[in-house]
Amino acid sequence: MGATEVLEYDESMISLLEAVWGEGFMSPGGADEVDRVLGNKDLSGSRVLDIGCGIGGAAVHIALTRQPSRITGIDIEENLVDRAMDLAERNNVTAICDFQRVEPGPLPFEPGSFDIVFSKDSIIHIADKSGLANDVHQLLSPGGWFLASDWLCGYEGEPSAQMQAYINAEGLDFGLAAPEVYQKALEAAGFIDIELEERNTWYRTQARAERDNLAGPLYDELLGQVGEEFLIREIDVWDKMIVVLDSGEHRPTLLRARKRK
Repeated sequence: MGATEVLEYDESMISLLEAVWGEGFMSPGGADEVDRVLGNKDLSGSRVLDIGCGIGGAAVHIALTRQPSRITGIDIEENLVDRAMDLAERNNVTAICDFQRVEPGPLPFEPGSFDIVFSKDSIIHIADKSGLANDVHQLLSPGGWFLASDWLCGYEGEPSAQMQAYINAEGLDFGLAAPEVYQKALEAAGFIDIELEERNTWYRTQARAERDNLAGPLYDELLGQVGEEFLIREIDVWDKMIVVLDSGEHRPTLLRARKRK
């Protein structure tokens, strides 16, 4: 990693997200939400790819609880991959769990390399949903599943002023898509048994609890780690996010789709 590379997720951001969402997690719901994404799918003996593995919480949880033969986590930021590897070592799952830094673009694996392609709230950073769906479909073995969660927008077109204010406050590279865009992209790629499960109602409540936790019990704990300016800015991000959750523009959604046998 070059010394001048700008990280979307630096140490301050990682510290805050783990404080809110639990060790190893950088998005809402922690291990419980991973289990909801996976549902009742049997991962025993499966080869699993975790796109946007972050600091490894989801991959390690899957390794510990779902008996895959192998789970490979990928991310574009080396600091995240290093942290994920450390988490796997501390949980004694390195025999079946590995992490790789990849460049943005087509995924660097052979067709049919995986039985499950998983992602938790990270493909929001991939704007080309059609390209993503095609890549995932190619990587899956016949009958394999794409199981993911993503943050969607409630409509196609330009974001409202409130949504744009939230995106600007986040300061991250977001590629929000409407549910219809995902549905069409998955169908065009050849997926069947497509299911989109909206999680807006759940996260509207959850986000308020997170915001209150940041402004309350977690405030003093995080103050020395991230500084007051950063902490106040992140509380403002949550405030702006709650506005667009309430309006229905911000729609956390679970995505499930299967490749034909």
